[in-house]
Amino acid sequence: MIHNLTHIQPAEGEALEIAPGVLWMQMPLPFKPDFVNVYALRDDDGWTVIDTGIDTRRGRAIWQRLFQGPLAGAPVTRLIATHHHLDHMGLAGWFQSQGAELWTSRTAWLMARMSILDVQERPTPQAIAFWKSSGMPPEMIAERAEERPFNMADASAPLPPGFRRLIEGQEITFGNRRWIIRMGEGHAPEHVTLWAQDDDLVIGGDQLLASISPNLGVYPTEPEADTVGGWIESCQRLMPHARPEQLVLPGHKLPYRGLPTRLRQLVENQNAALDRLVSGLTEGPRTIVGCFDLLYRRAIGKPEFGLALAEAVGHINHLRATGRVWPRGKTAEGATLWGA
Repeated sequence: MIHNLTHIQPAEGEALEIAPGVLWMQMPLPFKPDFVNVYALRDDDGWTVIDTGIDTRRGRAIWQRLFQGPLAGAPVTRLIATHHHLDHMGLAGWFQSQGAELWTSRTAWLMARMSILDVQERPTPQAIAFWKSSGMPPEMIAERAEERPFNMADASAPLPPGFRRLIEGQEITFGNRRWIIRMGEGHAPEHVTLWAQDDDLVIGGDQLLASISPNLGVYPTEPEADTVGGWIESCQRLMPHARPEQLVLPGHKLPYRGLPTRLRQLVENQNAALDRLVSGLTEGPRTIVGCFDLLYRRAIGKPEFGLALAEAVGHINHLRATGRVWPRGKTAEGATLWGA
């Protein structure tokens, strides 16, 4: 069992015991932040796995090495998915095909199954309208309109019907521990976090990251969603359950302690970003893309433009929902101008 978490991390296809009966592993990603953390907890009848990584030939091969190595001698009986994003649920159907039972929130399962079945060869009219209203440059819209968008099915195993629902406040048992389910919002709807009742472990997924903040993006499927408001409310709701000594097992980067401080930081970071936006918008109206410099304070490149746009929409939506900004007209290209 490791004690110093500052620099160590598991090598590909290997596992580190981070707590009694708890293995920490990492699966590679073809996008930032490069790896997703997955965990395995030993039960009397097998292993419970937390999250999966994406479905690629390399990812399946790594799991096979883990099955033959640190997980050898017992089957994976249960897969718990913290939320629906493909780096956490992309191999869920593959695990199910090998006999594991999938446990997750209802919304996570519905979102994952819908996304895997919804294969688009070109952007939808709703997506193009979303980009246009947000102020995406016309030449970028024209280019994207002719490209095949990335689909969740591109890196996810088919997800069969059937799962076990996890709900807020529910007590479950796995890994020879009792856990309470507490849901987060903002980064993903009905995001599962798990709080051990017999020791100090917290499984945080992307809701409780240490050194980075998760994307709080809004997308054409729900263009007026207040993801930032849901995120801030979740952090505040989880604070009474946080203790400094708890060991948080996050979805990315390193496990850590000091959760009360981290939750306060997450809220403060969002409030600071919101204040920067309001301050800038008092000087004159801008499109959402025109707010990038206020929100990110750095140049946004083409590869990250989509995620940056989604998160900027989330912040403007929250400011509008709380009465701090309003639409002030449109540009000649049809983008909404926002002002404070």
